Amino acid sequence: MKLSTASDAIRKLTVQGLLEHAPYGAVTLTATGRAHAVAMVRRHRLIEAFLVKVLGYRWDQVHDEAETLEHAVSDFMIDRIDEYLGHPVRDPHGDPIPGPDGSVSRPDAVLLTGMESGRRVRVERISDKDSQLLQFFADHGIGYGTVLESRPAAPYSDTIEVVIEENGTSLPLGRSATDAVWVTPVS
Repeated sequence: MKLSTASDAIRKLTVQGLLEHAPYGAVTLTATGRAHAVAMVRRHRLIEAFLVKVLGYRWDQVHDEAETLEHAVSDFMIDRIDEYLGHPVRDPHGDPIPGPDGSVSRPDAVLLTGMESGRRVRVERISDKDSQLLQFFADHGIGYGTVLESRPAAPYSDTIEVVIEENGTSLPLGRSATDAVWVTPVS
């Protein structure tokens, strides 16, 4: 996006009451702007959940499709999708789905990168920014809700060894993978 295009967009959104902006200063959402942003996140994540659960998309395929559809479906359709899916609280990647009132429940999760070895953890969220990484995780049985045990990896390898509880598979994960996974401890 060109600087002039970004400046024009900021100016238009400020006039619409969605942003607050002082020249050469910070840009912040107004309460109305935040409500619109949260509603769009809700639409996006509900569509992702619908595409996976109902239409059989893989989790690495849904982001771009949801980006297109979120602007085309009505509020009524979003409410029906929410109802049909049983009011899910997470999308296929584990991201929280805001409620109709805009409330968001976030787990107290930390990056897998920082988890000490010997801990059992549950995957709470996986970044959807890299579809190839998502496919790698899917191929190895790692997704939202998967329980892992972290183990010491080879010295100087800059990896974390995880054992996937469901199938007992051991897998070394590099930093680009562990920086994309948020987990919570399991007792």
